Amino acid sequence: MNRSLTIEEDNLSVAWAKAMLHVFEAGEIPTLTVVIRHFPDGNSGEVPRIRRLLDDALGAGRTPLSCHEVANTIFPISLWNPQVERSQLYERYRRIMPRVLRKRRNRHGVYFQRLISFGHDSEYEGGVNQLEHIIQTWNGGNHRRSALQAAIFDPREDHSHQRQRGFPCLQQVAFAPQASDGLSVTGFYATQYMFQRAYGNYLGLSRLGRFVAHAIDRRLTQVTCVASPAVRDGTKTSLRPLMDAIREILDQAEVTS
Repeated sequence: MNRSLTIEEDNLSVAWAKAMLHVFEAGEIPTLTVVIRHFPDGNSGEVPRIRRLLDDALGAGRTPLSCHEVANTIFPISLWNPQVERSQLYERYRRIMPRVLRKRRNRHGVYFQRLISFGHDSEYEGGVNQLEHIIQTWNGGNHRRSALQAAIFDPREDHSHQRQRGFPCLQQVAFAPQASDGLSVTGFYATQYMFQRAYGNYLGLSRLGRFVAHAIDRRLTQVTCVASPAVRDGTKTSLRPLMDAIREILDQAEVTS
């Protein structure tokens, strides 16, 4: 019987690689908790070779994908300018939201859409901007931890009898202060596909955490991703070349560290 697993690292790429190797061998881990703790200048530390290998493998699939594309569903980093008002980010995303949701893979929704416009109407109007509520609650002096949470799962939309739906795997995001000036972000996943999605999920949560930390004058210090379960989305045969290459990179890093 597979056991639950916790991985703690200071580098996003290494955290994903070690988690992926465990899931590759096991097939499925009932509860996988990945903790990333080092964010120089607010950005997640990465190993470029690992990211490139994964992006190459994702791009070679029947439906090409990249870590950046997955991360963008959680936080669209290219639309954010930290030097201007947050409202510009929200407005820019709302303008492109109809186009984003027309893509087949997004037909049930996108995470950032749920974060800034939860429960919007058929014209993409209204809805609750959960991120802005969290930010204003904190900046208004109310630091109650239970107020620093955002829901993704919407029972009105997501309770269905479909055998497969694909969205939302991310159910909830929670923020919490750490020490005197830090901020942690935790994402809870009902299911996480370790090959296609996990790296981008970690990256997206990191970018989201950086955005909220900036808005409340703190610094991102920790990202935690809890997946129950974490699954191997691919056969061992198809994934083995990628896993062998990643294992070699990790082994070299241990020798040189």
